[in-house]
Amino acid sequence: MNKLRIVFMGTPEFAVGILDTIIKNNYEVVGVITAPDKPAGRGQKIKYSAVKEYALEHNLTLLQPTNLKNEDFLSELKALNANLQVIVAFRMLPKVVWEMPELGTFNLHASLLPNYRGAAPINWAIINGETKTGVTTFFIDDKIDTGAMILNSEIEISENETAGELHDRLMHLGSGTVVETLALIEKGDVKTTIQTDTPDIKTAYKLDRDNCQIDWEVSIEEIHNLIRGLSPYPAAWCFFKDNDQEWNVKIYESKIILEAHDFTIGKIIASKKELKVAVDGGFIQILSLQFPGKKKMMAQEFLNGMTFSENAKAC
Repeated sequence: MNKLRIVFMGTPEFAVGILDTIIKNNYEVVGVITAPDKPAGRGQKIKYSAVKEYALEHNLTLLQPTNLKNEDFLSELKALNANLQVIVAFRMLPKVVWEMPELGTFNLHASLLPNYRGAAPINWAIINGETKTGVTTFFIDDKIDTGAMILNSEIEISENETAGELHDRLMHLGSGTVVETLALIEKGDVKTTIQTDTPDIKTAYKLDRDNCQIDWEVSIEEIHNLIRGLSPYPAAWCFFKDNDQEWNVKIYESKIILEAHDFTIGKIIASKKELKVAVDGGFIQILSLQFPGKKKMMAQEFLNGMTFSENAKAC
């Protein structure tokens, strides 16, 4: 049996769920590494990462290096005397860091590797209309998400599930998978599988303004999948144009209405209770959205104070 002394590295809320499960399963966490504090929001107030908040609440030893190759950081990391490192939603590690512990460094990734390597696996699984996804633990090597796989766990994606909803379920699934992985490493009973690259591997590209914009010309399913795959963050967006006015609008929830019509693609059809955009083969009903300078709101609430002309269109 290996008595585990764990250093945990992570930053967002997703990582907190995993760290909490490790602690609650009575594993010894000798240190936590997270991102440096940074200003956020309109007031540019200093914001702690979700993992830092958790570490402070639980009196865990905390390091926040700006440079993972810095000699002072490496000395502090070595002094923690960890024999295993667990990485969840952090950044790429230099070899000097991931090679340090005797039992290795493993990562939890929110996809069924080798598919959806990269920054946004939860989002892209939904955007691409997948019906299943999962989590994978693997030993880190010198590339991104390519190391030898330890365990994976699969989960179905429901028809209208959002990225936020799937995020929470994968966090729960990932927590169990990490604990199972720790148990194998503790017993010295790990068997790994080398990832095999094939031409049809799908990638979880970094999300940016361009790939979050709605193209109303594509299929009705693709539009709906993009909206739910980017909800609640960073959110799919488009322009609403009405005569000489134009707004940059975020759309969070939608519904597919399959119905023949003669409207031009992108035409906005609004009543007091319903907001729809005409697309090929039907309509995308917008259920919640956000106008510039306004809060996120349900479409019905939004329509109480907004009217569109016959010329209104989404583009």
